[in-house]
Amino acid sequence: MAKNLIIVESPSKAKTIKKYLGSNYTVKSSVGHIIDLPKSTLGVDLENDFNPKYITVHGKSKILKEIKDAAKGASKILLATDPDREGEAIAWHLSNALGLKDEDLCRIEFNEITESSIKAAVKSPRKIDRSLVDAQQARRILDRIVGYKLSPLLWKKIKKGLSAGRVQSVTVQLIIDREKEIDAFIEEEYWDIDGNFCKKDKTCFTGQLYRYQGAKLNLVDGKITKEHVDRIKKSTAIVNSVKMKDKKNNPKPPFITSTLQQKAANVLNFTSKKTMQIAQELYEGIDLGKENGGLVGLITYMRTDSTRISPVAKDETKEYIKKVFGEEYIPAKTRFYKISNKAQDAHEAVRPTSINRTPLGLKDLLTKDQYKLYKLIWERFLASEMPSAIYDQMTVEIGVGDYLFKAIGSKLKFKGYLIVGSDKEDEDNLLPEIKEGENLSIGEIKGNQHFTQPPQRYTEATLIKKLESLGIGRPSTYASIMDTILKRSYVLREKKLLYSTELGRLVLDLLDGYFQNVINVKFTSKLENELDLVADGKREWKKIIRDFYGPFETVLKKAEDEIAKIVLEKPLDEVTDVICDKCGRNMVIKNGRFGKFLACPGFPECRNTKVLVEKIGVPCPNCEGEIIVKRSKSGRVFFGCSNYPECNTSFWSRPINEKCPDCSAILLDKGKIIACSSCKYNRKKPQQGDE
Repeated sequence: MAKNLIIVESPSKAKTIKKYLGSNYTVKSSVGHIIDLPKSTLGVDLENDFNPKYITVHGKSKILKEIKDAAKGASKILLATDPDREGEAIAWHLSNALGLKDEDLCRIEFNEITESSIKAAVKSPRKIDRSLVDAQQARRILDRIVGYKLSPLLWKKIKKGLSAGRVQSVTVQLIIDREKEIDAFIEEEYWDIDGNFCKKDKTCFTGQLYRYQGAKLNLVDGKITKEHVDRIKKSTAIVNSVKMKDKKNNPKPPFITSTLQQKAANVLNFTSKKTMQIAQELYEGIDLGKENGGLVGLITYMRTDSTRISPVAKDETKEYIKKVFGEEYIPAKTRFYKISNKAQDAHEAVRPTSINRTPLGLKDLLTKDQYKLYKLIWERFLASEMPSAIYDQMTVEIGVGDYLFKAIGSKLKFKGYLIVGSDKEDEDNLLPEIKEGENLSIGEIKGNQHFTQPPQRYTEATLIKKLESLGIGRPSTYASIMDTILKRSYVLREKKLLYSTELGRLVLDLLDGYFQNVINVKFTSKLENELDLVADGKREWKKIIRDFYGPFETVLKKAEDEIAKIVLEKPLDEVTDVICDKCGRNMVIKNGRFGKFLACPGFPECRNTKVLVEKIGVPCPNCEGEIIVKRSKSGRVFFGCSNYPECNTSFWSRPINEKCPDCSAILLDKGKIIACSSCKYNRKKPQQGDE
């Protein structure tokens, strides 16, 4: 029997660690949480200062028995669960189940699964950090109270099976708020002017209008722009100044959890959940074959908010750079990246455990997705330890009467970190040799029409970035937040973009009506900060729950009473005069994932449904049908012909019952302008106050 027992969370990690420690160690896996709150009940004693009622997780009794049996014959027990709050809580539950004492030095942690890190951790056990455990308990109990108390309200008002969450609901609200911004957006026309200038030798270049009479020129329509273009054409051009300077392009910091998820989403089209699953595999250990060391952890711990790098990793990377790229690719000063004030800085950045394990060398040993993610991490880390790229940049200012044009050209002088290939290299944009005071001839002067664009819909990457900037959620929670709101059908993803569903809007409308002080960005961010203080030992965890629950309970009782009345007095389903052609009942309006539809109230005996047609009073320009309001699979509103699929006429902007005076095509309402669906005709819509 081995003298030492080590308990980890995952079986694959257990295999990797066992390889490094040999026969004196038994390594068991808890397979995640082994003790937790029950799923069937609240599991929190609200009358007894919020004491949690923990139980053995369903299906884990056998695993717990195996761990207890192994512990009986062990002289030393070490808990090597993940190095974060969740891992600390799992270690605490295990220590209680195994009868360990609070003062026992039983907890070990490591940022990477390498032989040196594992052996160093085994030599330096510590006591379980109760502050970290309390922070996890506080979060777990807060989320349990919110979820288990709010979800039944949704069942009464909307439908069974829905859920609400302290963080997930705020995340959905962010998506809805962005959609409201988009819907309320009124596009505005603006113009800019480009000028083509030529030297005596006929070499030409383009500059952009920069200033007029010393100030920025606000061009709002084509008529004003043309007046300025005509004046410029009649003027003379002279080079006012030529400035040369080196422009530095700095590498980005190594990945933290959020930036890894963002980059993987943008470059690899990975969901945040997929990114974390693959990163977990790379962290816990990949079988590289006996000749390559067998099971090897390839990256450091992937749940982190710190850009810190260990001196050992820096030194190894410096030697690699010197060997592969040469001395000139070693920075003059060691790079240190700023760490966010909100970062816990408990772990290093996400990096390869050894820079010498190149992606190319591992390509045949990894799955396709493992290779892609490892390559992303490896290149980003290597680039972060290299010097800046340097460009020769020329800035030329051209005076044309009262107008000032600017032209900027650049040429890559030193590749620096770009030699890694982790970022797209800018193409050279060269200007001819130009001297100050040189006269230029004026070529084409062109006015360019533009329209302001609405805010972009969130993608997983930009939403995670937003959550991080607002201080909502933590590295370990981003993937589960995204997964939950998509699974609940509160949000749909279409071509990377996130759209709220009708169901998501219904849920948030209900919650916002009563719980706007709980389900909001400011409160959620403040609570995250409070939990951080608990983790630092500066707050008492139950006080946070007490302060939260008092006001929450008051609003909850009010909501329960009022929502019950609403359900009785005003049914959710609106009765229409449309008759079900299968059973003769009046059909009702239902809310589904993709919006409203007609359904027979006789369900389940009669399952008849119909599309709810919303007419806008505009005939189809291409057939005898009419334009109606439709929704895409994502829930996005568009306008299409009622005779689809025979006629596939459709528009994203709302058509009006008027034809274009230039080409007779249908006109579209685009906010501040009416524009042709076919040609470039457009006109301003009358605004309030216009005569």
